[in-house]
Amino acid sequence: MGVAVVTDGAASLPAGLSDDLRIGVVPLHLLADGADLGDPAVPLADVVSRAGPGMHTSAPSPGEFLAALEPLCGNGDGGAVVITVAGHVSASFTSAWLAGRELGDAAVRVVDSHTAAGAQALVVIAAAEAAAAGEPLARVEARARMVADRVRLVATLPGLDHLARSGRVPGLAASAGRLLGLHPLFAFEPAGVRRLRPARSRTAALQRIVAACLADRPSAGAALHAAALHALAEGDAAALLAAVQARTAVVQAFTAEFTAAMAVHTGPGVVGLAWWWDDAGHTGPERQGGCP
Repeated sequence: MGVAVVTDGAASLPAGLSDDLRIGVVPLHLLADGADLGDPAVPLADVVSRAGPGMHTSAPSPGEFLAALEPLCGNGDGGAVVITVAGHVSASFTSAWLAGRELGDAAVRVVDSHTAAGAQALVVIAAAEAAAAGEPLARVEARARMVADRVRLVATLPGLDHLARSGRVPGLAASAGRLLGLHPLFAFEPAGVRRLRPARSRTAALQRIVAACLADRPSAGAALHAAALHALAEGDAAALLAAVQARTAVVQAFTAEFTAAMAVHTGPGVVGLAWWWDDAGHTGPERQGGCP
């Protein structure tokens, strides 16, 4: 067996893709008043309706990562690359790193994606495609790190009320935004989540996301990989992806829901676009440039 690719439950992978590319997923824990609800067992609509101060998420333990990795790293197999949600928002990377230490660097490489949701999924998919093409452990890891360096994620929310209820923004900010009819925009970056200038309407917010993606193109011949994400806003996600596809060629595109453990932090109505540009016009893992 070749190199295995493993991720955590923060990655918004399209349905069935984890099976097709043999991606292992170690779920995050979804906690309601201390009770573990499981993820993704709870329907997304139930999660966002119950989200509040009593709803929390928890990273997988080192033991859970170890249980997933041990069957993949024995008997002379190709090893595993683990790609986690950003370390600045979760302890998932630390748990995976501790599990990897038990098995050794020759068997396991752990990569902090520095992002989440669909952007994390794009990193995972790129690594899994390299693994499926027969690349060795070091090159699968290098592919993941290259895409993690390039991937971007920008999202918009209908408002800040949900974040205020969960204690993540002041209630006064949520009230002011509601009165002014503002639609917050956020960029998920390696250093953390950065608030962007809010938009005056949902349409304007989506247009600015598309513009940000197109403005990020490094060269005229660059190939775009894109994922539209949503929490109970599938129509807006599809429209966002269609708007990008109408403006440029997209070599990889999909829409997917935020996982339950991610949606608990955002509430319903969030929609965003994750993307990375391959400036060599490359569409598969066989390219030599970008990997040592």
